[in-house]
Amino acid sequence: MEFGFSDEQLAFRDAVRELLADACPPAAVRSAWSGEGPGYDRGLWGTLGEMGALGLLAPVDDGGLGLTEVDLVLVLEESGRAALPGPLVEHAAVAVPLLATAPSGPLDAMIAGKAVATFAERPSRVGWGADADVVVVVADGRLRLADPATAVPLACVDRSRRDVALASLAGPVIDGDVELALDRAALGTAAQQCGLAAHLIAATVDYTATRCQFGVPVGSYQALKHHVADALLLLEHARPAVYRAAWSVATGQATRAAATSRWPR
Repeated sequence: MEFGFSDEQLAFRDAVRELLADACPPAAVRSAWSGEGPGYDRGLWGTLGEMGALGLLAPVDDGGLGLTEVDLVLVLEESGRAALPGPLVEHAAVAVPLLATAPSGPLDAMIAGKAVATFAERPSRVGWGADADVVVVVADGRLRLADPATAVPLACVDRSRRDVALASLAGPVIDGDVELALDRAALGTAAQQCGLAAHLIAATVDYTATRCQFGVPVGSYQALKHHVADALLLLEHARPAVYRAAWSVATGQATRAAATSRWPR
């Protein structure tokens, strides 16, 4: 049985990593906190759409790539590695596949990166809601398209998110699986956290190799080596669990809820 990713999946991951390394340096991440304009780079969002990352879960007939969560998990991991500002999980992992099965919303524009979608488990706090063109929320156990114009700004530690509360839910109901949407959201968030953890471990190793104390790099001290090794060990255990969750969601396994850590319900 093949447990690894295909050459094509790894090549797509590498292309996303290269793009984000160039287009999303630390300075771009810091500028997203400025509060001037949207908390994401519209140009980069469009480039992600052009390369197919935003419509990866959309059917080919709708202009997407027609792939699965197993392909998307690597892209989301890279977005975490780069600390990409923007609702990539909400957009690509949740909203696009939802609207691909329901005749609602500007799916073509979302796939192309010309419109930005976000998703929230409750209308009282919607991440990226101030900048989204499409807002999908769970309300009264159903999925609903909400009107961003009714948004009330909320304070948030991450100023690039520009969270809002929705004052009205007058939009149409979407005929979709609420639990599947939430599982995809949990999976995408976990993948991003793996990428972020990998970047932080690598940055820590680089820093401790050059930061000197008492004439030697601090990374030479055994106590620091133990902490870094422990963090790496935890990450190496987390990644397979996230990849398994992606497979469980993609193939509709009965254990999907447990795999995405949303068990019991």
